[in-house]
Amino acid sequence: MAVATTADSELYPGAPSLPAETADGRARYSALRAFVQRPRFATTAVSYHSRGVVLVIGEQARAVPVAMSLKAAGLQALVLQPAAAPEGGFAVSMGEEGVVLAEGVVAEFTGYLGHFRVSVRGRHDSLNLAREMGVNRDDVDLVLDLGPTFQLALEVPPPGYFAAADRAAIDRAVSQLPDMVGEYEKPKYFEFNADICAHSARGLIGCSRCIDACPTAAIRSLDKQIEVDPYLCQGGGSCATVCPTGAIRYAFPPASRLLDGMRVLLRSFRECGGTRPALLFYSAWGRSRVEAWAPQMPESVIPIEVEDVGGVGLEVWLSALAYGAHQVWLLCTEGTPASISRALDQQLQLARELLAGMGYEAERVTKLVASGAPPAPVHEHAVGEAAGYAGMDEKRTNIRSAMDHLFRFAPKRKRVHALSVPTPFGEVRVDRDACTLCMSCVAVCPSGALSDGEDIPKLTFIEGACVQCGLCAGACPENAVKLFPRYAYDAELRDRPRILNEEEPFHCVRCGKPFATHSMMKRMREKLEGHWMFSNASQRRRLEMCEDCRIEDIYLQDGGLEVYDKPSERGPNSGS
Repeated sequence: MAVATTADSELYPGAPSLPAETADGRARYSALRAFVQRPRFATTAVSYHSRGVVLVIGEQARAVPVAMSLKAAGLQALVLQPAAAPEGGFAVSMGEEGVVLAEGVVAEFTGYLGHFRVSVRGRHDSLNLAREMGVNRDDVDLVLDLGPTFQLALEVPPPGYFAAADRAAIDRAVSQLPDMVGEYEKPKYFEFNADICAHSARGLIGCSRCIDACPTAAIRSLDKQIEVDPYLCQGGGSCATVCPTGAIRYAFPPASRLLDGMRVLLRSFRECGGTRPALLFYSAWGRSRVEAWAPQMPESVIPIEVEDVGGVGLEVWLSALAYGAHQVWLLCTEGTPASISRALDQQLQLARELLAGMGYEAERVTKLVASGAPPAPVHEHAVGEAAGYAGMDEKRTNIRSAMDHLFRFAPKRKRVHALSVPTPFGEVRVDRDACTLCMSCVAVCPSGALSDGEDIPKLTFIEGACVQCGLCAGACPENAVKLFPRYAYDAELRDRPRILNEEEPFHCVRCGKPFATHSMMKRMREKLEGHWMFSNASQRRRLEMCEDCRIEDIYLQDGGLEVYDKPSERGPNSGS
């Protein structure tokens, strides 16, 4: 009888042929069937519409023949030579075979498939290139950039943009461009919750990790938060991997879907007699490498194809170990953008420090390169009993569930572990001598880790909610707040509110209402010492009044606020 392989079962399109000669191989076959046969999930889509107008950018001697080839293939081809016209500014002419030619300096270049908008410098202002070249709208559908200086210097260019510096790349683009006409859809790979974004607050910048990790420039900073362009996003997933709060979530598939699938897969593998399971995550780019590795890989290695390895983050790796995997590998290929690879390296270092703090082997989570040898498990035992918790669509909840389970069986059971890498975990400490309990830190905290005492001057902190974004330290006018990256394995320490600072309230000397703290009043007196508006005892006494009493006292004693508009009442340094 022939040996079964997963290719025989047609698990999914493009599934590699995996031997099933041993009990582990047969268990792997059953586990993968259980994994892929789960109900499909729905996701929203992003639509593109291309009408076949292609802009070729480059020297005319090189670009015109390429444009003519594209025109022969049924596209409307335009040529832009990115240089000032001989007479200055911008010029348009008609070339051979009806190809429209232009010379001009590009002022702005933005867009994606079906919606590339290019402006060029005119003699007095910017001009819309498409309109100037006779296109009856403001944009073109496709761009073939021949260089040598490309208009978009991105690791991953937007759909519809081809950068082709050599003959082979030009030929590939010319063969592909005619097929990029019509309606197209792709998944919307992410979900964004602005309410928990730690990017900015009250004009301060906190976390920018997603912006730094995005290879497509799909994420930009706004005044109060980030914005993700779904048309530029191509599903790299590194933004979700590095996001400390889970404000950006990878949605293709959702985390809950992937985690529950892993739990079912590993349970099925064990129930079918498999031993020492290890998970290998790869994308379509790594499919050929997994196929080549398959004959030499131990049959306990279970490959899982995902949309992009960059979207498989810390909560997935740790949950895989909690669900019973002995090891987790992430396959990166030469096509993996450098920003995604850097984000993975940073998160891998964090995972290893978290594992090492509990006494586990750091290499249980490892990045592989496609040029290396096939992976082989090196750990005989799982980290403990298999966890049974369900996956959630909340990043920190998944991480906490995995870490709590791993800690139950940890060789080391220390309460806290200091971390050396940028991390979304840690504590906040406050210099009580400097802190005035002004609550500026509370006002900017995006996660609720810091809170006030409502009517009582008290600053409270919950470590498990802190994402180490730094907004609190940036907002503190007294430089009294410091961050300390660490992970609290002890759930009671992590989740218990603790008081960072508190004082007796300062009461209004006129009505007795509490309205400030003693330290705040002391600091205010120091800062206003010698100010012309508080030059006598009655004026200084107003500092010790609540807002209502202060205004009333001004009217009673000085005849109203207009007294401060009299030049004669101002001090010599008060200004005009």
